[in-house]
Amino acid sequence: MLTFDRTIENWVNRSNINHTLTLLGRALMAYIFIVAGWNKIAGYAGTAAYMEAKGIPSELLSLVILLELGGGLAVLIGYQTRMIALFLALFCIASAFIFHGAPDDSIGLMKNLAMAGGFFYILVQGAGKFSVDHLLTRK
Repeated sequence: MLTFDRTIENWVNRSNINHTLTLLGRALMAYIFIVAGWNKIAGYAGTAAYMEAKGIPSELLSLVILLELGGGLAVLIGYQTRMIALFLALFCIASAFIFHGAPDDSIGLMKNLAMAGGFFYILVQGAGKFSVDHLLTRK
């Protein structure tokens, strides 16, 4: 088993594969937020009412859309990735307990917490080579 693990490690540590998987990971993490932000725009009134029902002022909906849609797009292209990943991780944790904290929604709670874990990983690792961040910081 250790040999197989070493084989995978050697494979993913190839430069282009590593950079491609980093981009793929960012894209998969970003996708749900881009779609969710867009859906909140399309269903603004319903989302505002749902937030109010959970005790969250509907005035915050514009900020939620900005974070989800704007933050999702920023993670996708790899711009200000570490900062946005931190904000999205904290957002995932907060929304996990506010909107998915009921015992009958434990899967929603765990999914949000898992996404927070993914964003913490992006926070630590950064956006990688295939990103705007890389283009802006290379010399």
